[in-house]
Amino acid sequence: MLLKRQRTAKTSLIDYKTLETTMDTMSLEGRPYIELHSLLKLEGWCETGGVAKQAIAAAMVSVDGRVELRKGCKIRAGSIVSFNGREVRVVE
Repeated sequence: MLLKRQRTAKTSLIDYKTLETTMDTMSLEGRPYIELHSLLKLEGWCETGGVAKQAIAAAMVSVDGRVELRKGCKIRAGSIVSFNGREVRVVE
C-alpha cells in the first residue's frame, strides 16, 4: 500500500505590525554590532562557534532576506537574521 502526501498551498496576507511584535529580538546592549557567527551561538541556534561558521559556509543563514556567507559579517541594529526556520530582529 502506497501512501500519498498531498500538499496544499495556503496563501495569507502578512500583517507586518503583528510580525514585528511576535518576532524574537536580541539586544546589542550598547555594542555597535555583533558578528554573525557569535549571534548564532548566543541565540542557542548552534552549539559552538565552529558549528555556526559551518552553517554560514553552507549558505544556511540569511541576513535581511539574503544568504550571507561571511562568518564575521557585522550585524547591526535593525537587521533580521534567519536560520533553520527561526528569525531574530537585532535591536540596540
